[in-house]
Amino acid sequence: MSALLKIRGRIVMADRICEDGVILAKDGVITEILEAERVQNNREEEILGSTPARGTTILPGLVDVHCHGGGGASFPNAKTREEIMTAVMEHRRHGTTSVVASLVTASAEVLKERAALLAKLADEGELAGIHFEGPFISFERCGAQDPAYIIDPDPQFTRELLDVCQGHALTMTLAPEKKGAYGPGSVTEVLVEGGALPSWGHTDSGSHHAREALDYSRDILDRTAERRSAHATITHLFNGMRPLHHRNTGPIAEFLSDATRGGAIAEMICDGVHLDPALVRDVVEILGREACVLVTDAMEAAGMPDGEYELGSQKVSVEAGRALITGQGTLAGGTAHLLDCVRTAVTAGIDLVDAVYMSSVQGAKILGRQDIGCIEVGRRADLVEVDDALNPLSVFKDGALVQ
Repeated sequence: MSALLKIRGRIVMADRICEDGVILAKDGVITEILEAERVQNNREEEILGSTPARGTTILPGLVDVHCHGGGGASFPNAKTREEIMTAVMEHRRHGTTSVVASLVTASAEVLKERAALLAKLADEGELAGIHFEGPFISFERCGAQDPAYIIDPDPQFTRELLDVCQGHALTMTLAPEKKGAYGPGSVTEVLVEGGALPSWGHTDSGSHHAREALDYSRDILDRTAERRSAHATITHLFNGMRPLHHRNTGPIAEFLSDATRGGAIAEMICDGVHLDPALVRDVVEILGREACVLVTDAMEAAGMPDGEYELGSQKVSVEAGRALITGQGTLAGGTAHLLDCVRTAVTAGIDLVDAVYMSSVQGAKILGRQDIGCIEVGRRADLVEVDDALNPLSVFKDGALVQ
């Protein structure tokens, strides 16, 4: 950890941009933010004068709550600490200072083994949490999840997974139409009581079950004092779910409706592949940034050349940056870093402040973290220095330069 840090530039804050400021940090924590146009004494003038602006923009460290890997390493396939850290560092060097490791649908034994290993890295502070994408999902909308391992919602097995995670489980993707996904004695009840959250997705649900699941999520979270967050999430909105149709509605309209009413926070994969960026812009305009979070859904090919890869038990072929189940046309995760998603969002017409907010503050909110997610006194000095094209120049985690 770096004892002292002083960096000057254009600072992207949670609600505005400071065109010229200096961030001071000590022992990994932001202690002061001085704005050139608001200096009030000689000491502040001296600091500004002795810290030349570098012509760069400073963002908060990004927070990705749905990531399967990168740099040639896969969280669902990793068997060693070194493999996990390869994926973590691939994203960290590109500005994502807090990563939630996402697993995929697999056997009970594999899920427990992977979760136990990931929990150790979360204990060390290298991972921000664990996301289970399955196994209680829809066969019809399984996407890149292996249907051989999809099972019915099992509250007892969910407890066992939470125990293995030792408090680091963040979310579990559930199909609301499956019996036992929500309601008294359900998987959702176990998740919330265990400090985790339901994430609705990979679903062939119609309106009825989707609305009931969302209402139940709200109710149980409102009644739980020690909840991780006030909000359930939607696993990659539009992807892995029945499409919206004006007569056969599916779940999407319910997800949007609930989000507009302060309910679930909707993930969107803004990589230019999973969704048209214009649709991401439109959803943000409809829901507002408080109801949206940008994620990568990145798999091990993030930061890597085209070729053959793995995602759990599935073989994946990557061509022109698109990851597809080998021999099929099914998308199998993404290959972008979260900073790439910010860039895509801005190019689509989303304000930079909002794009960064949905890639940092929102992830911290879902995690229930008050020490990361924005540039603010008292927060961790997780910072990303970027050029005019939003390419990373330097990254700091806890005030230390990431090599």
